[in-house]
Amino acid sequence: MTSDWPAVDQQLDRWLAMDPHASRTQQLRNRGDFSYAVTPEIAELTPQISQPQQADADQTLAAVREFDEATAAWGIPFASVLLRTESASSSQIENLTASARRIALATLGDTSSRNASMIARNTSALRAAIDLADNISPNTIRAMHERLDGGDDPANTGRFRTQPVWIGGSSPVTAQYVPVHHLQIGPAIDDLVAFIRRDDLQPLVQAAIAHAQFESIHPFTDGNGRTGRALVSSILRRRGVAPHMSVPISSGLLGDTGAYFTALSEYRMGHIEPIIDQFGAAARRAIANARILRGDVSEVRRAVLTTAQRGTHNLMVIADLCGSEPAFNAAMLAERDVPSASAYRILARLREHNIVRQERPIAGAMVWTVPGLTSALDRFAERAGRRTFIQS
Repeated sequence: MTSDWPAVDQQLDRWLAMDPHASRTQQLRNRGDFSYAVTPEIAELTPQISQPQQADADQTLAAVREFDEATAAWGIPFASVLLRTESASSSQIENLTASARRIALATLGDTSSRNASMIARNTSALRAAIDLADNISPNTIRAMHERLDGGDDPANTGRFRTQPVWIGGSSPVTAQYVPVHHLQIGPAIDDLVAFIRRDDLQPLVQAAIAHAQFESIHPFTDGNGRTGRALVSSILRRRGVAPHMSVPISSGLLGDTGAYFTALSEYRMGHIEPIIDQFGAAARRAIANARILRGDVSEVRRAVLTTAQRGTHNLMVIADLCGSEPAFNAAMLAERDVPSASAYRILARLREHNIVRQERPIAGAMVWTVPGLTSALDRFAERAGRRTFIQS
């Protein structure tokens, strides 16, 4: 394994804070010298990777582009479905899980499931990442985090941290990793943004390294993993790799999160190959899984259309809605210019065929879920969590 990439350096410091609730032994163990990370400047560096790895990254990008074009030509708003899968998978890496139905209801305002609400906010962060892809900056990174509502620290949403954080352990002294000092976050993010804005790098390699650098900086008190993976979607959109969809990289990483976290650690030691390999394998797994999902979505839409002898415009609109939104309300039908009388008539028929299910009102609005689509999303998540799966 080569080490041409600069490793994360360490700066010695001393931690004297005490947890008043800890025992004296624990207090003594968690006081003393520790080292925090000093990330290298990478704005002007060019990754040197082997020819086989370069070819592998190029082939992966070609597969992603092909799937993106095929999805756009399909004519169904499949990008919305993929955005949801990426949000759920990225959250699952952080041990946040909920059923697709619960997440869909949370997106419409249901607050009965905390996990589902947090995953729904991650979907909003991903949408921000896509919307802001043309102008990635420190401000847009903060905006992505703001949509996430700060993760477990809503008081600091959209703000770079002004305090130390650490990963593992009860203090920086016993931590597995201590990210950069909060006073160094601004310059470190500026350097990272300059690297992201380059157009002379292989996009998948660029995204993998940018993600690892972001996680090494760890600029927020919480929500760094989800924001960092949203940033990957932003980079790939900016580089034109997938202009029509969000590549569900996180679903590919789920198959072996241990290898993913190990690759991040290897990056900090100056080894970029593992994280590039992980992103390439994740993208290929994600596309294979998404192809299965696309077939399931097509079946949901077909089921809607077969409930009537004639495919009217309003039926086609609702079929597309059922194939892209696992939960919807009357306002979403109105946005698509479906008259209320026609919409309720079609939905009544779909309920008879068990294609839609009427839920409890949310904020006074009628809500329907699409069991076929929520089941398809749950199966996607189940496949993503396996090391291997059979593509049908």
